[in-house]
Amino acid sequence: MRKKLFVMILCSILIFVVGASALFSFQKEKKESLPTITLAEVAHTLFYAPMYVAIENGFFEKHGINIDLILASGADKVTAAVLSGDADIGFCGSEATIYVYLGGEKDYLQTFSQLTQKDGTFLVSRKKYDSFSLEDLRGKTIIGGRSAGMPEMTLEYALKQNGINPKEDVTIDTSIAFAAMAGAFMGGEGDFVTLFEPTASMIEKEGYGSVVASVGEIAGVVPYTSYSARKSYIQNHPDLIYEFDSAIQEGLDYVHQHSDEDVALLVQKQFPDSSLEEIIDAIHRYRMNDTWPKTTSFSKQSFDHLQEIMIDYGELETKVPYEELFYSIS
Repeated sequence: MRKKLFVMILCSILIFVVGASALFSFQKEKKESLPTITLAEVAHTLFYAPMYVAIENGFFEKHGINIDLILASGADKVTAAVLSGDADIGFCGSEATIYVYLGGEKDYLQTFSQLTQKDGTFLVSRKKYDSFSLEDLRGKTIIGGRSAGMPEMTLEYALKQNGINPKEDVTIDTSIAFAAMAGAFMGGEGDFVTLFEPTASMIEKEGYGSVVASVGEIAGVVPYTSYSARKSYIQNHPDLIYEFDSAIQEGLDYVHQHSDEDVALLVQKQFPDSSLEEIIDAIHRYRMNDTWPKTTSFSKQSFDHLQEIMIDYGELETKVPYEELFYSIS
């Protein structure tokens, strides 16, 4: 009797293992049969949490797409990847599409979805302040972002809006590469630095500085980080663009409908060097800043505000047509 029972249990286990193996193989084959979109991201930061939610929750596969995510640090490198064909879709500041359009490229880039609606950098101070104000920046050195990149342009815009001349009242160092900014600050350079999360929280936790302000909170609403592709790619793959946008929208919905901890647990795999506590804190900071829009579509008003920041910075003389650079997904 015991022998018969043992055989039955063993057979059940074998059936389960074979079935699970077959299911895994089927799911793998199904995933591999889906069209793959190569997506170039400008940075890997918790600022982009809704996108990583879409990846980790299988929203892209649900919409019939495989995502090959590659890192191309800097909007210029993302744009170059898309224009060269190394990437199908670029994810970076919306200013990149304007530069390409004004450069005379016939098959220029169009933006079709936004993921963030505010600057995602935080101002980190070497000195602790009981009550910080932007006036405390006068006479100080700030490690800023790449010249003419969105982080640097929104920083300078925010300073000007608060009566601080970025050319005279402060010294902004734009010579340090994005990936080296935190290291330079930790090494003793600058009085302040602008950093994305989770790097800002890491600096604070390790005692190298304190987060004193959010640039996004000061600078206002713009289509800060968005998805773009060549006009020809969009025209030739409207269904893929629609499904891609739908997956991103589901990522945004999830973030808005779930707690900081739920989101952090889901995206933790994307940030193995950060503790769960750091990730939760970063998600909370971005949520409190109203960083993520409710919808992937953005208005002409926010696009015009982006161009006003560029004009104020000296990178743009006149506004370009919103209708030319924004692809509306119906």
